[in-house]
Amino acid sequence: MNRKAVSGEVADSSIELQVFLPSGRCETVAISQSGTVADLKIAAQQSFGQRFLRLATADGCLLDPIESLRLSGLQNGVSLAAVALQPKIAATRSAFALWCVGGDRIVTWGHPCHGGDSSAVQDQLRNPQQICRTMRAFAAILADGSVVTWGQPDWGGDSSRVQHQLRNVEQICGTCQAFAALLADATVVTWGNPDHGGDSSSVQDQLRNVQHIFGTAGAFAAILADGTIVTWGDPDCGGDSSRVQHQLTNVQQICGAFYAFAAILANGSVVTWGHALFCGGDSSRVQDQLRNVRKICASDKAFAAILADGSVVTWGDPDHGGDSSRVQDQLRNVQQIYATDSAFAAVLADGTIVTWGDPDCGGDSSRVQHQLTNVQQICATDSAFAAVLADGTIVTWGDPDCGGDSSRVQHQLTNVQQICGTHFAFAAILADGTIVTWGNPDRGGDSSRVHDLLAYI
Repeated sequence: MNRKAVSGEVADSSIELQVFLPSGRCETVAISQSGTVADLKIAAQQSFGQRFLRLATADGCLLDPIESLRLSGLQNGVSLAAVALQPKIAATRSAFALWCVGGDRIVTWGHPCHGGDSSAVQDQLRNPQQICRTMRAFAAILADGSVVTWGQPDWGGDSSRVQHQLRNVEQICGTCQAFAALLADATVVTWGNPDHGGDSSSVQDQLRNVQHIFGTAGAFAAILADGTIVTWGDPDCGGDSSRVQHQLTNVQQICGAFYAFAAILANGSVVTWGHALFCGGDSSRVQDQLRNVRKICASDKAFAAILADGSVVTWGDPDHGGDSSRVQDQLRNVQQIYATDSAFAAVLADGTIVTWGDPDCGGDSSRVQHQLTNVQQICATDSAFAAVLADGTIVTWGDPDCGGDSSRVQHQLTNVQQICGTHFAFAAILADGTIVTWGNPDRGGDSSRVHDLLAYI
């Protein structure tokens, strides 16, 4: 058993507690009684060398991090359990947010006006469950179903107008400048820019029995329990589905590009609406091929559909990936597709990659093609891709200024577990909880300002 004193010798005002991991490993932690449970947690994390822990009593009661140790009832020699938490990461256009479900705080960095500064609401961010984003704001769902928002106010960062309605929230979706929250009673609350979906008053009486919500840049689409659709927001971004409303029955999934939606029906066919001219809202050119569709992915102005046989059908702006003819013979046994603003990357069953679209935005992976084997997942910024391989390393390509060049941190990118991208930078979570960032330093690529906070959340 190891013993760690946090601040010099154990004084009369300090207590010693035994903290156990599920593995059976134990550390004796000494800490001043004038501190909080959060201070104790950080001390335990330092002792174990683990970054994401939550403390509980022997009978399984979770300790409140903000409670003082004097009021907590913890006595000298008491045994506590340390529960490992899983870190999660979300991103706006230019900022990151890192948290743990069940944790007591969120760490943000990047552009302060785009959600990178959460100091104004930090004391409210207790036990976050999910975080959603617009281009310049975050919205966090807490364990009690309430919501906390921050970032640019008119892009969804100010929810004060509807705060009293944000109770029992189960899901949040964002457009560029607005949020839509799905409540436990299957109704919807919206806020943010009214022209981008932040005002749902015109369809509010239809928003009943809502199951899921999806967004484009400026509009929302809600799937109801009967498989029909309700849309609102900018008509040029899919907010008006009247042209195809009679076709929108038995909808199973929806995918949103910047200006258009594509819905997969129960029979595997696809219905599209929104901006039709080179933006994906018109799929008539390939409609006869859109049969047995399994998944759809979108760039800004194009869609790529994976069929049941593993082949791919694309439509929309050719310069944004809407034309895959150059690689069509390679698109076999496709498992998943990812997109930047203007390019696609398909992961095949053998773990290799096929790319197409704007070569400067990730559509040309020839420089790193020999490295792209055993790919497990891919993440994208505006103009670059990052692939996580089976051995936990990373391969990047695309615009160097948007994360396509990871050479500065390549030696650190081992045992990568998760990766996330703003529009200009990447952040990777390693197996030991370390956070590695690269790309535009002002848009999330430099996390040095919060380095100490990231060490022990």
